[in-house]
Amino acid sequence: MAKPRLKQLGRPSALPPSPEKALIERVPNPQPRETYLVRFTCPEFTALCPITGQPDFAHLVIDYVPRRWLVESKSLKLYLGAFRNSSGFHEDCTLKIARRLVTLLAPRWLRIGGYWYPRGGMPIDVFYQTGAPPRGLWLPDQGVAPYRGRG
Repeated sequence: MAKPRLKQLGRPSALPPSPEKALIERVPNPQPRETYLVRFTCPEFTALCPITGQPDFAHLVIDYVPRRWLVESKSLKLYLGAFRNSSGFHEDCTLKIARRLVTLLAPRWLRIGGYWYPRGGMPIDVFYQTGAPPRGLWLPDQGVAPYRGRG
């Protein structure tokens, strides 16, 4: 298998100015015939409220079953970090991430859980998946408890 030509891994890379300008890179999946789950957890995701400009925080869990491609993790981290100075509603941010990954990777299956911390006293959780998970897939719980507040 030829070594992928990655532009960000192994070199200093600045945070992209926006999610739209971020480069998400992919690498060939060495096990494309296997059905297995890849999970990325981003417990400190940040975006800006499009109305107030205040920061919104979320715990994201991205699960996908690859076909031909795997996402390169440093580029995913930089992409997610680019939301820090970008505005969007919780639902929009969560779905933008899912759609961008689906377009890039064409996975067999993908789901994302966006567990947003409360603002104005109300947490918002956003969930998306591309369809039913593949048969035989071991699919663990995303491991994020529902928001309970104090106590």
